[in-house]
Amino acid sequence: MPKISTNNGQPLVQQVSNASIGGLFTQVAKQNPNSIAIISGTQEITYSELDLRVNTLSDDLINKGIKLGDRVALISKNCAACIELELACAKIGGILVNLNWRLTPSEIKHCINLTNPKIIFGSEDFISNLSQKTEITFVSLGQHYEKLFTNQVPLTNPRIIDPESGLVIIFTSGTTGLPKGALLSHRALIFRALIFASETNAPFNDTFVAWTPLYHMGSNDFSIATLLRGGKVVIIDGYNPDQIISAIEKYSVHYLTVVPGMIEDFISKLKKKNTKPKPIGLIGAMADLVPKPLLKEITQLLNAPYFNTFGSTETGNPPASGNLIPIGKIPRKLSKKQNHFCQIRLVNSDGKDVKKGEPGELVIRGPSLFSGYWANIKANEEAFRDGWFHMGDVFKQTPDGLLDFVDRVKYMIKSGAENIYPAEIEKYLFSDPRILDAAVVRKSDKKWGEVPIVFVASKIKISSEQVINICKGKIANYKLPKEVHFINVNDFPRSASGKIQRHILEARLKALS
Repeated sequence: MPKISTNNGQPLVQQVSNASIGGLFTQVAKQNPNSIAIISGTQEITYSELDLRVNTLSDDLINKGIKLGDRVALISKNCAACIELELACAKIGGILVNLNWRLTPSEIKHCINLTNPKIIFGSEDFISNLSQKTEITFVSLGQHYEKLFTNQVPLTNPRIIDPESGLVIIFTSGTTGLPKGALLSHRALIFRALIFASETNAPFNDTFVAWTPLYHMGSNDFSIATLLRGGKVVIIDGYNPDQIISAIEKYSVHYLTVVPGMIEDFISKLKKKNTKPKPIGLIGAMADLVPKPLLKEITQLLNAPYFNTFGSTETGNPPASGNLIPIGKIPRKLSKKQNHFCQIRLVNSDGKDVKKGEPGELVIRGPSLFSGYWANIKANEEAFRDGWFHMGDVFKQTPDGLLDFVDRVKYMIKSGAENIYPAEIEKYLFSDPRILDAAVVRKSDKKWGEVPIVFVASKIKISSEQVINICKGKIANYKLPKEVHFINVNDFPRSASGKIQRHILEARLKALS
């Protein structure tokens, strides 16, 4: 082996091969100085303006004592500052703690105590509530934040950032307990951008509409990826169908996020406005949780295929977001296709590979993976085993190599000696045009231990017997729902990513009994 020269203890060849989000963004800004980078309300920010603002903010954070690896927290609804702060942290080696403002005060306090940020940026309403409960320095977004840019300055001492360094902590939905902080590195976000671009032929200079929360993996990943390609990010504060429709009529969007829980209303608004969108590359995500007739309708209205995703905060789009549902088709199955640039296996509880066609937990390794749960040794030991990340999701492999989702490992209904996965029942309910949404949960039973119960929102009046008959003959009798509870579609409790929170429905069941 030749002797490698070093600088500050790091091999020179390693220094020049390091790539960071901050460094890559600086390069894109130089190449596209006058192009629009961010649109937020009436505010338009070019790449040169954004880079100068980020450099000024970076310099301010350094002056406030932020060192490599220090945490900078943010609690805010969607706005340009969310992206500016992440890019500033990217340039100086800080870690942005992206707090979920929808959490309860006790959960937010847990997230702050867990990550121990040196400073918290936030909108005034959130800051006023938090500042009474902690000694941490607060900066209010708005006029005080904008004063930081009165005298804009270049970043005088750029830091060399290891791509394995953490950049952002995003909190999981906490359906298994208190929220866990998933640490995403520069390396992970770079590869997530590359994987998405290569697999969907994402163009340069396209537009991404960031309407889902920027504290969530989806908007965060795709916003950063879009900026690294020289595109524009249109920021919308939450689900606002009028603003989303305005954006897709004005800009050519490569990927439009649509999620369970908003699709039916969005379809209604698209029809009412007789929407004529500019070309859209693809739409999605989480097709498994969307009634199949709605998949047909939304793809027709937007003239774009549906992105049949299966990823996570911890993995990005991988492991299985490689399939598209064609325009105007009701899919017979919702099989997934493995992404490139990752390795996967389906294993049993002993970590052994299962046979094709048998259910097994999906385990993955690849460059898009996160770096672990912040300050959570137990969770890391459970998730990272034998050189693989265990996702906690059960799949079956089809004869042609595709992947069929079965359910979560940890959410299983133990009925007598049998295991029942909610998705086995839900997929048949979703295929019926009378069903708007449905969720199966478990209920304690003296005879069987647990039995499946279903919550249903229907398009038309339908009886419990008719709901059960949808599944009869398609699944074993012991898997048939033992009760049907009808609720309004808007009453399904959902996480930030749009997933129905079964534990809340279970609690409602207990309150009824």
